[in-house]
Amino acid sequence: MKFVVHKSEDRGETSIGWLQSRHSFSFGSFYDSSKNGFGVLRVLNDDFVSAGNGFGKHGHKNMEIISIPLSGTMEHKDSMGNVSTITPNKIQVMSAGSGIEHSEYNKSETDDLKFLQIWITPNQLNVHPRYDEFVLDHHLMSDTWLQILSPNVNDSGVWIHQNSWFNLSEINEGKTLEYEQNDIRNGIYIFVLEGECLVNSIELSQKDGLGLWENDKVIITSKTKCKVLLMEVPLKQ
Repeated sequence: MKFVVHKSEDRGETSIGWLQSRHSFSFGSFYDSSKNGFGVLRVLNDDFVSAGNGFGKHGHKNMEIISIPLSGTMEHKDSMGNVSTITPNKIQVMSAGSGIEHSEYNKSETDDLKFLQIWITPNQLNVHPRYDEFVLDHHLMSDTWLQILSPNVNDSGVWIHQNSWFNLSEINEGKTLEYEQNDIRNGIYIFVLEGECLVNSIELSQKDGLGLWENDKVIITSKTKCKVLLMEVPLKQ
């Protein structure tokens, strides 16, 4: 087994008043040559947006962009005419493809917004842009995996143009959960949203990340009640 640990306190940071963002990988003005993504997983930003603020209209090309709200309410608008409100019971995905413009705002004038912004390099370039959402059922992720993303249109969750699978789980204290890879050539990146756990005997705390590859299995044991995002991604494009 090979692995890399990214501790929460070692992440990069952007602070511009209304936005506080922590970067697991190189992003914007934060650059670390040892943190240029994990395979096709290029961006993992933990964003905090103050009430009434957000990201104005801007463009992307040839990137799969996944947003996972953790608290608050996010309003999405894009150049395809989509307008949607995203709360912690949903995730959203955009295939930027040949080009898309969008904005993401904190819809509340009183409450803060926290969400994960994740970018995946696609396996097809200049595809027709698309937008999709998936409603989460938190009861279906207790001590088991809830698939929220895959490369397959007819699978559970949203889909993207890449050989990747995302799963969420809320693991009760003292419980153990295993994960079987869909493609043994892929790597696994685990991000702890809440709590503390052991992953293949490696200790992780809230907002720590762990990349695994050349690995037989993934075994997660919770030290406290924890919530985990597991991302299975190709290591090479």
